[in-house]
Amino acid sequence: GRAMAPFTGKRKASEEEWKRERPDVLTDLGDVACCMGIDEAGRGPVLGPMVYGAAFAPLDKDAALRKLGFADSKTLSEDKRNKLFEVIKQTDYLGWMTVSLSASELSNKMLQRNKYNLNAISHDTAIEMIQRALSAGVNVTAAYIDTVGDQDSYQRKLSARFPSIDFTVCKKADSIYPITSAASICAKVTRDQEIKNWTFKEQGFSSKNSIGSGYPADEGTQAWLASNGDSVFGYPDLVRFSWRTVETLFQHNAHPFKWEADEEDDEAQGKLQFQAVHSASASKQGTVPLKTLPLPKSCSFFVHRSLHSVSCLPN
Repeated sequence: GRAMAPFTGKRKASEEEWKRERPDVLTDLGDVACCMGIDEAGRGPVLGPMVYGAAFAPLDKDAALRKLGFADSKTLSEDKRNKLFEVIKQTDYLGWMTVSLSASELSNKMLQRNKYNLNAISHDTAIEMIQRALSAGVNVTAAYIDTVGDQDSYQRKLSARFPSIDFTVCKKADSIYPITSAASICAKVTRDQEIKNWTFKEQGFSSKNSIGSGYPADEGTQAWLASNGDSVFGYPDLVRFSWRTVETLFQHNAHPFKWEADEEDDEAQGKLQFQAVHSASASKQGTVPLKTLPLPKSCSFFVHRSLHSVSCLPN
């Protein structure tokens, strides 16, 4: 199968996020009607990226796809997944692509002021992958997608965005439709390779130490989190800070602190309350109320990041 060339869509994925064996585009299908499957790997782990995979092939290849033995990647052994991924890459009528959403990207989006939840991130990534295939000239007429959130509303959303495509959004699509199974394998193998070959940018962390599967219930992952957290700076970029598992660890193990912004807000609120009471009292007595004092305003860059000046540094 041929991997797609990089494409920048609504989600603005960088070239480094798109994984491919070679940068050619599957254009030799011409106007042949194709089906497309989309699935993800790594939605639940507290460590590592979430990877989305897509696969597409001519509609009349459904029987051939079933004979290749594709199945939900979670039901296959690692060795079987790797072998099937090689089959995908060597099958001429199969196209595929993956996009990797890093732990830091997921955390930043989910914790930003205007919350961007995991379902919305997943929907936008799938939409970008579909658009990328269409822009490359693949005639996608049917798509089978493993549901994220409510399947009916998700299907309506996709149909409104791509009215020429017949969408099937359902649970366990990766177990029902071979093209979605192929997408699941692409996503899972890509994520596994990224975790296996992970190199920490931060000092003091070794890639040789086992991090387990990355899932919160995994004992190896729990042990790694327990022994690799910093009480001030937290964890390296491998960790999803927006996960409840990490929030709980921070509550128990991180140094307590109080944002200076909270203190300033309390002080400002107290001034406003005093002014309101004094103004009301002055109005009743027929005297002139106090002029409202303007509150100091900080640059939005610092406000949004809760950054403030300090008068001294600790020894």
